[in-house]
Parts: sequence; C-alpha cells; structure tokens
Amino acid sequence: MNAQQTRQTFLDFFEKKSHHIVSSAPMVIKDDPTLMFTNAGMNQFKDIFLGNSPVKFPRIANTQKCLRVSGKHNDLEEVGHDTYHHTMFEMLGNWSFGDYFKKDAINWAWELLTDVYKIDKDRLYVTIFGGDEGDNLQPDMEAHDLWKAHVPENRILRGNKKDNFWEMGDSGPCGPCSEIHVDIRNNQERAEVDGATLVNTGDPKVIEIWNLVFMEFNRLANGSLQPLPAKHVDTGMGFERLCMVLQQKQSNYDTDIFQPIIGKIADISGIRYGAADKTDIAMRVIADHVRAIAFAIADG
Repeated sequence: MNAQQTRQTFLDFFEKKSHHIVSSAPMVIKDDPTLMFTNAGMNQFKDIFLGNSPVKFPRIANTQKCLRVSGKHNDLEEVGHDTYHHTMFEMLGNWSFGDYFKKDAINWAWELLTDVYKIDKDRLYVTIFGGDEGDNLQPDMEAHDLWKAHVPENRILRGNKKDNFWEMGDSGPCGPCSEIHVDIRNNQERAEVDGATLVNTGDPKVIEIWNLVFMEFNRLANGSLQPLPAKHVDTGMGFERLCMVLQQKQSNYDTDIFQPIIGKIADISGIRYGAADKTDIAMRVIADHVRAIAFAIADG
C-alpha cells in the first residue's frame, strides 16, 4: 500500500464511521498566541474542547500537517539522526466532540490497524496512563479493561505522565492517553528480547504509531486541572511511521514519501544514499527540511 492509498484508507474508514472529513489547518497558527506553529491535529479544535465554540460536527477525521521545531513538542535534534522523527509530519486523526469516548476510540483503532491495514496483532503493544500523585489522578483502568478485549495483559503497559498524559503546551486542553506501539524487528530479535521492555525507550524498531488522547481537563495557567465541559477524543497517528510499517521498511526515509526526495539529493550531490552514516544523516536532514519548508511556503 503506497502513501496515498494509506492516507485515503484512513479517511475512508472513519467516513464510514460517520466522521466528517475536514482539511488540514495551516502549519502557521493564525489566531492562537500560545503557539507559533501547529504542533498537533487538535490545535484547530482547541476552542471546541474548551467549550468556547459550538460543535458543528460531533465526529471529525482529518490529516494534519504538523511542525515540531520549538516549545513543548520539539523533535528538531532527533531529525536525520534517527529513522522516525521529522520537523514536519502528517498526523492522521479522528475526533469526537462530546460524542463517543474511550470504548469506540480503542475498538476502532484496533479494527483499522489489524483488520484493514492487516498489521500483525502480535507485534502491537499498548500503553495506558498509570496515574500521577502530583495531579491527584488515578491509573486509567477503564482504558486498561477495554484493551483486554484485544490484547494480552502482558502487552498492556502503564506509562507515566510524560508518556501517557497529553498536553498541547503549558496550558490548555489535556488528558490521559493510550498509545499503540508496533514492533518491526525481525523474528530472531523478537525471540531474544521481549518487545514490552523496549516500549518508550527510544528503540527505533519498537515505536509509537498512534496516540489516543481522552480530553477531560483544561490545564490552567497556575498548573491546576479543571474538568472540561464535555469529554472528547483526540487521536493522532504518525502517517510517515504508518507507511514505514505497511511498506515493511526499517526507516521512514525508505518509504515512497522520502525516497524521491533523497534520490534527487543523491543526483545533485553525486553521493549515494547508504554509502556512509555521516552523509546518510545529512541527506535525511536535507530531505526532511526541504519537505517542511515546501509545505510551510505553501501554507503562507
């Protein structure tokens, strides 16, 4: 399945689940002084989460161009040095504004990944929020019990606030989240080391692919949490990572998203990609940055 088919399959799946398909917001934020760039799919819906704007469509799906080069979410230093971080990436997302909540979000994510995209169930791990004393929050046992219908309990892992409580910035809508990770190692590597021990450790072959955020709170400027007027679902799946998994590659840069760009860089420079680590990193950085800049210019 090529990149274009992968994206369209996601949108078609959620359209069949009664989601309204909307366009990506511009990468440069136009009317939010708290952010310079769109860093997540939920940015354009922030006022709906806060109850400041009416809900036009209770269910939405889209793919959002995100730029993560500053602030709370900043992937700039990892780009090119690893195989799966980017300055600009697409985030596939489905949203519920006061409509469905954890049960449907979890069931549909599992259905899409395993029944539609046909990802091997044995290669998937999930994390849930393990609670936080500072915020006086309990572990998310509701999500844990819902995942038990799909995943053996030894592949449902508890994560800390850093990994499993999603916040767009220092203030604003937030909530516990449940991540889905995929193990793309070969069978020998998987037999030697349990994938559960590699989740959220920075291993390039056991990576987060989708984050299901359960928006329940608003983080106030004083650091306290205030319940939102309604509970929402905000999910984000890394498009480039999904393409890597479905195209059975070991790097986002080996997919049909980046290979044409890297091929052109090789033609211009006269340097073969794969010849040496140092030049490979440089070519990945250039490919990533050129793509980000092209999209940023297109977005004004």
